[in-house]
Amino acid sequence: QVQLVESGGGLVQAGGSLRLSCAASGRTFSSYPMGWFRQAPGKEREFVAAVTSSGATYYADSVKGRFTISRDNAKNTVYLEMNSLKSEETAVYYCAASTRWSFIAYQLMGFYEYWGQGTQVTVSS
Repeated sequence: QVQLVESGGGLVQAGGSLRLSCAASGRTFSSYPMGWFRQAPGKEREFVAAVTSSGATYYADSVKGRFTISRDNAKNTVYLEMNSLKSEETAVYYCAASTRWSFIAYQLMGFYEYWGQGTQVTVSS
């Protein structure tokens, strides 16, 4: 069983930055691909970024060049650095973990077996 706890959300002005953290339990964290998703009010949850166990990173087109996902296996933590935030990126951001990797499915919610409770990010215009 893996437990994920997100933190770092808050209120930020458009153009600003935030860094989200996701602390994971479990001794095998380093072997888990990790992902970040977000869900805006009235919209479906969408993929934001993923990082493999070896550190390869993948991003949604909408955040490329502005967001950075990283992981610190010694701290069992994955991060999402968000820059140049836009008001439309106001959402609850979720951390997710998978026990396997797929180049086809990593953007799909169903690929991830474990989810955090989410952290609210509000970007004011």
